[in-house]
Amino acid sequence: MTVLYCDFETRSHCDLPSRGVYNYAMHATTEVICMSYAFDDEDVQTWIPLHPFPERVANFVGQIRAHNAAFERLIFQHVLGLDFRLEQFYCTSAQARANCAPGSLEDVGRFAGASMRKDHKGAALVRKFCIPPFSEDDPAELIAYCEQDVRAMRAISRSLRDLSVDELIDYHVNERINDRGVKVDGALARAAMGYSSDEIEDIQARVTEITEGAVPTVRSPKLREWVIPRLTEEQAKLTVKDDTVSLDKTVRGNLLACDDLAPEVREVIQAADDMWASSVAKFARMDQLACTDGRVRGAFVFAGGAATGRAASYGLQVHNFTRRCAKDPEAVRHAMVRGHRIVPAFGKRITDVLRGMLRPALIPDEVFTVADWSAIEARINPWLSAHPAAQSVLDVFAAGGDIYVREARNIFRVEEVTDDQRQVGKVAILACGFGGSVGAFSAMGRAYGLSLPEHEARAIVEAWRRANPWAPAFWSSLEIAASRALHRPGTETTAGRITYLSDGTHLWYMLPSGRVLCYPYARFEADAITYAKASWKPRADATEWPRARLWKGLLCENVVQAVAADLLRASLRRAPNVVLHIHDEIVCEGDHVDQLRDIMCTPPEWAAGLPLKVGIKTMSRYGK
Repeated sequence: MTVLYCDFETRSHCDLPSRGVYNYAMHATTEVICMSYAFDDEDVQTWIPLHPFPERVANFVGQIRAHNAAFERLIFQHVLGLDFRLEQFYCTSAQARANCAPGSLEDVGRFAGASMRKDHKGAALVRKFCIPPFSEDDPAELIAYCEQDVRAMRAISRSLRDLSVDELIDYHVNERINDRGVKVDGALARAAMGYSSDEIEDIQARVTEITEGAVPTVRSPKLREWVIPRLTEEQAKLTVKDDTVSLDKTVRGNLLACDDLAPEVREVIQAADDMWASSVAKFARMDQLACTDGRVRGAFVFAGGAATGRAASYGLQVHNFTRRCAKDPEAVRHAMVRGHRIVPAFGKRITDVLRGMLRPALIPDEVFTVADWSAIEARINPWLSAHPAAQSVLDVFAAGGDIYVREARNIFRVEEVTDDQRQVGKVAILACGFGGSVGAFSAMGRAYGLSLPEHEARAIVEAWRRANPWAPAFWSSLEIAASRALHRPGTETTAGRITYLSDGTHLWYMLPSGRVLCYPYARFEADAITYAKASWKPRADATEWPRARLWKGLLCENVVQAVAADLLRASLRRAPNVVLHIHDEIVCEGDHVDQLRDIMCTPPEWAAGLPLKVGIKTMSRYGK
């Protein structure tokens, strides 16, 4: 099969970062500066608009590989008028992410150790030739840079495992959803932007409250002084840049990616991010990204979640929308578009009111069908373990029983369960399922309004583990299998329904679906397994990519979430008119209740024996 590798350099009066690739490609001022391309192993060539367009490219019917291929696809379509089939496109950025590497072309090269030096040359050339005011200098240097990108992209793509047939199908499903887009309530988004200063005051007040007055403002140096002592040793290492301690955007992102960050520290760091990416900012992005038909396109990043392959969101950032929604969104919208006071009528804080309107700002032409799996991770976890003792948990789900009541009965050794005891059962299964202990239980409990003395929390954790012997056994078997695979490269080791294999460089694991993922550059360090974590960003002067510790709880969480991603992918292939998917939830435009329930409750062949259930309803605005 002949492969065409290509890359465009373009210019436009449309701002790509703020308006998004769809608006950019369709803007009247957008034009191609050059297109560099190569077929298979052939030398890289470049076309510029002064010359006739190469017929070999125009008539090509094979696979087209590009990094962030949606850009090339849309430039071909809207600027050059060439309608290649979607199925011809293969994204090498998606390929990198599917191999648990960073998605950017520069970062994936640094990740592989080719060069840990950051090259600002490309960014400088883009500023010079692609962003107004455009330079009239000879673009020879930009063309050379474009040609080098094609060479680099081709080399990196060939060094990575190819996307499987299923992964490529799922990538194309993702792009169809991106092309369809979702409509936003423009009037609501623009009205929300008027509450900006009030929200900033709200965020600062929340930080002062959490820190008990120690941090009077997010922009104060005291923020750093409050956060650092509350980090673990490994987390603290992430804050050191050029021998100084920092909480800049990169550091905050790395810390927020830590699974074991203390809840109050997470909230304060998130508040610092919210100052620059507040709910008001999210509404502003809706308004900026909306195309002329009011729909936001390109919101989903295929395989954006490192180590699991879960989808991520870009631009609209729907995965970061709070799950809580306004009780009466129409009333709140009515007040907002008229500029009325929304506190205390609709909430105690401006921030909470605005966050509660993020989901309702997404609207259908007529109606949404919204469906999400019930307790999906609590079902997958025991099923994956394949442990005989896990069958009793699966039987509760299969019979339509209440798993939280089952947990409470086992914890408290009673037949009749009170509401408070059921809440303990819920917190226990959520906190303990991935190896969490007293700290995890206490943190999860606070989120559900449950506060217990440490000795009671410890007793509950121990009782849950006794009632679910399959869980500690599964965590340990995952850790043992991963360690054995590292010790014996080339030898498969199995834990439950998961298989590990080391190729001497990466630690791979295979899911029941047959999809494979890896922990890149895994190795033993001080009796622990560490790996290069793609979602963390290295310092500019770093000589090695930041590494994270791999432990049994994380191994379990990763495989469970990866299987959840596989279930979502399988359903997205069949679901009609999908406009959104958030974690374990699918949103279709139109009334498709029966069809969507059948799709999501029927497990794929590889998931036989996994009991599935969905909550499903129609709504006139997206919500909960």
